[in-house]
Amino acid sequence: MNDMAVRDGLFIKEIRRESHSAKQSGQRPIFAQLLEDIRNGLFNGILTWAPDRLSRNAGDLGILVDLMDQERLAQIRTFSQSFSNNPNEKFLLMILCSQAKLENDNRGINVKRGIRAKCNTGWRPSVAPLGYLNVIGNPEDAKLIIPDPERAFIVKQIFDKVANQGQSGRTIKRWLDRIEFRTKNDKKLALSKIYTTLKNSFYYGEFEYPLKSGNWYKGKHEPLVTKELFEKVQIQLQVPPKEWHKHIFPFKKIFRCGGCNDSITAELKYRKLKYGGFTKHIYYHCVGAINYDCNEPYITEKELIRQLIFRIDKISFNFAGLSKKIQEDIDRYHKLKTQVLNQEYVSGNLSDLSYSIDNNEKHEIMKNYLKHILTVGTSEERQEIMGFIKTKFILRDRNISLLR
Repeated sequence: MNDMAVRDGLFIKEIRRESHSAKQSGQRPIFAQLLEDIRNGLFNGILTWAPDRLSRNAGDLGILVDLMDQERLAQIRTFSQSFSNNPNEKFLLMILCSQAKLENDNRGINVKRGIRAKCNTGWRPSVAPLGYLNVIGNPEDAKLIIPDPERAFIVKQIFDKVANQGQSGRTIKRWLDRIEFRTKNDKKLALSKIYTTLKNSFYYGEFEYPLKSGNWYKGKHEPLVTKELFEKVQIQLQVPPKEWHKHIFPFKKIFRCGGCNDSITAELKYRKLKYGGFTKHIYYHCVGAINYDCNEPYITEKELIRQLIFRIDKISFNFAGLSKKIQEDIDRYHKLKTQVLNQEYVSGNLSDLSYSIDNNEKHEIMKNYLKHILTVGTSEERQEIMGFIKTKFILRDRNISLLR
């Protein structure tokens, strides 16, 4: 264009470059300043490669024609054409810019139609997520997305560690950094990307496109995890409301991890129900402080209680402390009968354990009392009763055994 200006004797007062698209009106600051400078008489002509470089929208095209009508813009020169302030040339300019707008609109429609067709054949558009690779080919006779041979196994492990071991995103992050895991761009995996990965349904074979559109498709790619595992991960990722953060976990102190001998911790998870509300789940698992790679799976509190009751004959008690606790509950029961049911309260006849019974009978009473608290007691009552148990347990592969 500079060569053409020299050839035709045009004086180029200033060169301005604009990187924004001419598709929408009012989105190009340099072009908007150019129009303002023409209104102020700084320029009286525009030299550009083609008309569609100036406008592919009705708004900017109307401003250019108005400037010509006002005799502020004398001429627009392109590589092959010239447009001045006369009806035929202005009409031709409007036709060429309108044609550019039509082509642009049709291109957008065709692109969207092509994307829908690709989704309908089971292939997700855009860049494949972590653990997969894009392949160039015909979607009808080739796989366009395949598992990444270097990273797919790691992604599977991430899902397994969260679903079956109850590990958090930060624990996963420390593990990935320690094994020096890198993305396709040779970068460490960010914590936010870990959570994005764990929430991506693409890994079990379905995808939504565009996001939040409600348009779901069954993918033809190979799933890295099952849908059941993915749903277990979503339960683990549930964040309880703030007012629910404080909770008592009564069984932490009597267990050790069977894999690494670390302590046992617990988490309260809430799962959102389909028709509103939440259902809560309590999980016990290894702390992971000694060994981040400890692969001991979590166990639900319900299953843990069931196994404790099954092994109740092997549990040793603090005899004196538990006897006192039972006596307090019996005393409270009799007071309740007196005050609420108006039944006679006779001091001195409450001590059911002070009767002439042998130690085996007393031990049986304590076992029944422990079963009662484990079955229907509150978290506070269970925590208190655990303080009277001398036996320590090992938690391994979701099974409990006595610590030798």
